[in-house]
Amino acid sequence: MKQISSPLSRMTNSSLVLQILIGIIAGVVLASISPDSAKAVGFLGGLFVSALKAVAPILVFVLVAASIANQRKGQNTHLRPIVALYLVGTFAAAITAVTMSFIFPTMLTLTASTAAISPPEGIAQVISTLLFNVVDNPINALMTGNFIGILAWAIGLGIALHHASETTKTVFGDVAESVSFIVRFIIKLAPIGIFGLVANTFAETGFEALIGYAHLLSVLLGSMAFIALVINPLIVYVKTRTNPYPLVFQCLRESGVTAFFTRSSAANIPVNLQLCNKLKLDEDTYSVSIPLGATINMGGAAITITVLTLAAVHTLGIQVDLATAILLSIVAAISACGASGVAGGSLLLIPLACNLFGIPSDIAMQVVAVGFIIGVVQDSAETALNSSTDVVFTAAACRAVEMKAMQEKIAK
Repeated sequence: MKQISSPLSRMTNSSLVLQILIGIIAGVVLASISPDSAKAVGFLGGLFVSALKAVAPILVFVLVAASIANQRKGQNTHLRPIVALYLVGTFAAAITAVTMSFIFPTMLTLTASTAAISPPEGIAQVISTLLFNVVDNPINALMTGNFIGILAWAIGLGIALHHASETTKTVFGDVAESVSFIVRFIIKLAPIGIFGLVANTFAETGFEALIGYAHLLSVLLGSMAFIALVINPLIVYVKTRTNPYPLVFQCLRESGVTAFFTRSSAANIPVNLQLCNKLKLDEDTYSVSIPLGATINMGGAAITITVLTLAAVHTLGIQVDLATAILLSIVAAISACGASGVAGGSLLLIPLACNLFGIPSDIAMQVVAVGFIIGVVQDSAETALNSSTDVVFTAAACRAVEMKAMQEKIAK
């Protein structure tokens, strides 16, 4: 009996990545053997995604509020350089996407019907929407997944609780830890949920939906890989003057892979916090920067918005000058910072960028539809880049501060 249960025990106690890979393979096999059965188990994937969507807003709210409330007075959290890295990285991602789109122009077949979606009509509307989201009712923000509003209320409540009694701070910290425990439990169920998602997806579409957009996917994934393996390491090197690749590869392996399958930067927050702790970073810093990064550090989203917009531009034969390309990069970066931290959050901002080139709304919405078709791969890669970069930049800023302090100590 012990020998029979041993393989199952080893699989259960193995790494989450291995379990997820097993779930993917099992889903593909089931879809190939019995498509009807594969569709039947699709509800497992739906349950998993619904659980992530349900807990992510609460997680961001209590985690940020508790982190600020329990911050030691006078403690320097070094958030300013981290936020600067977030913004620089997002803009660099947009510039990279523009460059890749011109080197490898993509043509689309814009004939698919589109769903009834109401995207923003201009940059002023996006800014206005963001401002109104900030002052949204906190209950409504939690119910609708308004992460900007959730973040604003969490920061406000955290600042207020910072002056509360130690008992109150401890209680709120315990609540944050309890919610994180629930999220970690849900993440452990990822192999089962992904098994259902993969089985249902392959049973319904197989690879057919992706083959027609292989070139578009190649540009998207190539841009994201370039950011992850070239631009981000370069930024880290400039910040720390050390070899960046051990840090970058560790973040991709331990954060990016999990985020790839959960497809939610917000839901991947506990994974990133655990990785920051493993890297021995300053807890007062990463406990705030990681939830903040899940909301505003969206280099992958900037790439998605830019590449899909320029695919429509090339398809329609519209000429783009350098100034317009730079403007597109700025708009994409700003828009990406306001994109939702859940699956598909960047796609609805594509029509905003399309408006820069006078592309009609009906055409822009067809581009959005294409984005949803390739979203199985695109959104996963986008989230992996976004989430892993949160840790990369946090670690870079923390280590830069540590190195500066060490140099000052030696100089004395």
